[in-house]
Amino acid sequence: MTSIYVGNLPFSASEDELRALFEQHGTVHSVKLINDRETGRPRGFGFVEMDPGAAAVAIQHLNGADFGGRALRINEAQERPPRPPRRPR
Repeated sequence: MTSIYVGNLPFSASEDELRALFEQHGTVHSVKLINDRETGRPRGFGFVEMDPGAAAVAIQHLNGADFGGRALRINEAQERPPRPPRRPR
């Protein structure tokens, strides 16, 4: 399974719309749009999981594509580095 980062999304984008866009290039296993923890408002990016071959094709075809009036930024998601331990207060 390959996780794809999808950035520069319009704030009005829905998971269903994103799924439909990526399904043109293969089977989509999951879609997750990221919201702000405090306000609950969209942050303008999300993640799509696809099989590796389909993910490579989707990245190639959709990076820079217009979606809701914005040019998408799409690449393979990188693992988040571990956070350092929090200092006690």
